[in-house]
Amino acid sequence: MTKSLLIVAHAPSENTRALLEAVRHGAVEASGGEIAVTGLSPFDAGPEEVMSCDAILLGTTENLGYMSGALKDFFDRIYYPCLEETQGLPYALFVRAGHDGTGTCRAVDSITTGLRWRAVQEPLVCRGPFDPGFVAQCRELGAGMAAGLEAGIF
Repeated sequence: MTKSLLIVAHAPSENTRALLEAVRHGAVEASGGEIAVTGLSPFDAGPEEVMSCDAILLGTTENLGYMSGALKDFFDRIYYPCLEETQGLPYALFVRAGHDGTGTCRAVDSITTGLRWRAVQEPLVCRGPFDPGFVAQCRELGAGMAAGLEAGIF
């Protein structure tokens, strides 16, 4: 049975789309086709997609010290349907932060703690002015998630 990695990321700009694509490409390349990788906008992902994945990678911009409204909307729609069904779901987070990303990470942690999801690594926070190095970091994040899932580490 093929395992699946769901990527739910809000990518409203060219730079954030580059980060999303890097995460996706890293996951696809690392899995060698052994993991089904699906990338969706928070507006297009719902409880069904979350309940059918084996791990989830979340991405958001930092908006006024919080997650994007799009990711918050995603959590609002999936929270109760997924509450009892997805406990222990492995997840990771990447944040494109103009400032420090602390509030964004705290907000996502609060919701994922309520869902009883399991963070499999520290959040990747791409801070400050856009740096092309962020793309490589996101590619590594995607690759690590896919490799961990494929190896059965989580």
